[in-house]
Amino acid sequence: MLTAFLLQITQTGKMVADTASQFADGLSEGQNEISISLLDLAFKGGWILAILAVLSIIAVYIFIERYLAITRGSKEEKNFMNNIRDFIHDGRIDSAVTLCRNNETPIARMIEKGLARIGKPLNDINAAIENVGKLEVSKLEKNIAGLATISGAGPMLGFLGTVMGMIRAFYDMSMAGNNIDIALLSTGIYQAMVTTVAGLVVGIIAYVCYNILVAKIEKLVFILEARATEFMDVLHEPAKK
Repeated sequence: MLTAFLLQITQTGKMVADTASQFADGLSEGQNEISISLLDLAFKGGWILAILAVLSIIAVYIFIERYLAITRGSKEEKNFMNNIRDFIHDGRIDSAVTLCRNNETPIARMIEKGLARIGKPLNDINAAIENVGKLEVSKLEKNIAGLATISGAGPMLGFLGTVMGMIRAFYDMSMAGNNIDIALLSTGIYQAMVTTVAGLVVGIIAYVCYNILVAKIEKLVFILEARATEFMDVLHEPAKK
């Protein structure tokens, strides 16, 4: 009785050990199958993935170039407007113009335009300042529309790759007849999934970059409006004395 019980325990332990060994082998094989390189994804994605790669490079370039340009444009010299006010009150308009020319910023160029119109009606000066401000903002918005286009075109190209991949899979099925296997269908389905992911990634990155730049430009617009108002107030001050 005891011998039969011990024999049963031994057999059960052996079965557990075999099962664990098979499970470990399965995990090892699964890890090897999951390990894929970006180069494999590029070849499987086809020409659509190449287009998405180019769009991603363009999006990153536009973002970095515009981000640096907007950051430079947002910089303002400390006490810039205070110095402009002092020069205007002292009648040193040339010194104020020189100060503006030494500051290569949208704010300085806008104030310089207003200084050049001193002596004309205040409404004309205000209109000239606003026009320069709009022109400076339009310069800062250069190529930003391209980011918006890429954010919308990326997912659409990915979806196009998905459709093409599924068409390829069904075409392979129709040509295989009764000899259909998983390996035959994997190429088309693989292409469909890879292009979908790539398109979404490119679209999300471009969309986030676009909104970051738009937020920085809106902040700069508020600063330009504040400085324009401050400059017009300075022009009113001498008249009050």
